[in-house]
Amino acid sequence: MNKVFEIGIDEVGRGAIFGPVFSAAVFITKQNGLTLKKLGVMDSKKLTPKKRKFLVPHIIKLSSDYGVGQSSVREIDKFGIRFATELSMLRAVKKLRDKPSELLIDGPLLFRPWEGNQRNIVSGDAKFTSIAAASIIAKVYRDILMERLEKKYPGYMIFKNKGYGTREHFCSIKENGITNLHRKSFLTKSNLI
Repeated sequence: MNKVFEIGIDEVGRGAIFGPVFSAAVFITKQNGLTLKKLGVMDSKKLTPKKRKFLVPHIIKLSSDYGVGQSSVREIDKFGIRFATELSMLRAVKKLRDKPSELLIDGPLLFRPWEGNQRNIVSGDAKFTSIAAASIIAKVYRDILMERLEKKYPGYMIFKNKGYGTREHFCSIKENGITNLHRKSFLTKSNLI
């Protein structure tokens, strides 16, 4: 791989009980990676929602290319979360103009559908700017969708819990029932259906 570039990939929403899983792939030069780091790009979980939204246009401007993919609740329930996550990652990578020679992937799990070179990095979003940038883009894109879905599915506090299984969210499911965007395969394990 040309050492001047990094292509990072990360996912968000894997552990949620509502909504799709999102992935992003970000292709940046090492130089632009340093600029993004100075702007505050780091693990998306350590940033406020306001800071993540501020960083997205900078990441897009300074990246050589990026792609966002998602996998639906139906795919998660049908194929399982790991396969669905890999689908969302594949969809993100396929949106890149050029096929990457190597992917830097956050986490220990092999990206099984990928036939090219890959490196799995535990806590990669803390070690590689491209992975941190991918985590921010995926998180912001998913959060925007969750905020829109709140209007369609009021009463589940989606704007607040972003589809994760908080106590409030579980209580609202018991009160209002499940929607077609709740992951039935996850809720079965929670004895809610």
